[in-house]
Amino acid sequence: MKRTKFDITYHVDTEELARFAKALAHPVRVKIIKYLSEQTFCFTGDLLDVIPLAQSTVSQHLKELKNAGLIEGEVNPPKIKYCINRENWEKAKSLFCIFFDINLDDKSCMI
Repeated sequence: MKRTKFDITYHVDTEELARFAKALAHPVRVKIIKYLSEQTFCFTGDLLDVIPLAQSTVSQHLKELKNAGLIEGEVNPPKIKYCINRENWEKAKSLFCIFFDINLDDKSCMI
């Protein structure tokens, strides 16, 4: 029987780590996170002052970070206030630490 990608199941932590990694896999998103880490909160317009991209492009990056749960947004018409989701940030930090703590000392790549 042929297997498909839908036959594979992953541990919840593996899926969460991949979701966080994907959200952080773009330099603009990393810059947004760094900027937000230095602020209590910000509005999209604040980000446009430090990221020289179209508002729609910045909004798409914010959407990706929000969908991954790394940031949260609160609607204050006509603006949206963004901040880092501290609970999920700590979860991401923990998952990345566990992942990067994999011991490779006794393994070698023989090419």
